[in-house]
Formats: sequence, C-alpha cells, structure tokens
Amino acid sequence: SAVLFSLFPSTDVGVTGGGANKENAAAVTHVTAQPLLLTPEPWNLLVTQTPAKEKAKEGETVVLNCHLNSPQRPSLADLMVKWYKEDEKGQMDLLEKNVTVLPNNSRVFMSGDLSQGDVSLIILNVTTSDHGIYFCEVTLPDGKVVTGDGTKLRIRRALGLFGIEESIGTIIGVVAAGIGGIVILIIVLTPQLRKCILCMRQESRQ
Repeated sequence: SAVLFSLFPSTDVGVTGGGANKENAAAVTHVTAQPLLLTPEPWNLLVTQTPAKEKAKEGETVVLNCHLNSPQRPSLADLMVKWYKEDEKGQMDLLEKNVTVLPNNSRVFMSGDLSQGDVSLIILNVTTSDHGIYFCEVTLPDGKVVTGDGTKLRIRRALGLFGIEESIGTIIGVVAAGIGGIVILIIVLTPQLRKCILCMRQESRQ
C-alpha cells in the first residue's frame, strides 16, 4: 500500500501537470495570435496640395485643393481631416474632424468627397484677412498624422481707382516708383529752371 500511495500522487501530479502545460501552451498561442489579427496594416497615405500658391480678388470664392491617395485603402471615409492657416498672427484652426470650427462663420467649409480622397477647402467671399498659408492635415485611425506642404493664398484688393485691382505689394511698388520718378524729374529739371530764371532776369534788366 505504501508503494501504491506513492505512485498515485505522482501519477495524479503528472496528469494535472501535463494538462496545465497543454493549457498554458494553448494560452500562449492564443495570446500571440490575437495581436496579429487586430494590428492594422500601416497606412501609406499621400496628402497633396496643389497649387503651392493661389491668388484671388476680394469677394471671390476660393477652392484650396487637397487630395488623399492611399493605394491599399479604397475607402478613406474613416479619416479625420483638419485645415489650419498660418500668417503673421500665428496659427488658426479652420476645420477639425471634417467640420468647421470657426465661430459664426459659414464662409469656410470642406468640399469634395472624402471617400474619394477629395478634402479640398472652400472659402466664400474672401477678404484681405484671409491671406496666409493653408495646411491640410489628416489623422489616420492608428493616430498617425500626415500634413500637406501648404498652399499660400494672396488676396488682391480692389482699389476702385480707374478700375485697377492690385495686391498691396504692387500698390506700394507703384507709389514708390511714382515718387522716385518725380524726384528724378525735379533733379533733372532744376538746372534748366535756373537757366530760365537767369535768362528772365537778364531780359528784365535790359
């Protein structure tokens, strides 16, 4: 009986130990297999903003083009799109999670079809305050952020003088050139004026 007593416990332990080892092995296999099924493939997304520079007149409607291209993802509808502007005042968010964030502003919104990769921005009735560099930024489901190279928007102001519409920089240039021309004329004509004055004095003396 002593022999039997010593055998049974060892057999018992062997059976339960073997079962435990099998369960552990199954658990390890299960744990290692799970993340492989849940981990998504890395996104290869290209965000293209064209052209790099855009011009518009006051009061016009502007479309800033931004297109997404992802070869392995036929549908892009689950992406989050953000647009923001940078100028001398800093950065200002215009659109977040595909929706305009500007308070009391219905001039700026996303146009195009996101599922087709078109996330262009449309600005109605532009003003000179709309000038700046606009960036299209996309957040992928895995948290990765991809940003376009930006589009620089310049607004031409309507002067109302002879129907001329020019940018502020051009106006300053024209004014400076005009002033420079007047100064040159004065310098060139000054000797001629002196001669005329001398002639008039001589004639008056005679």
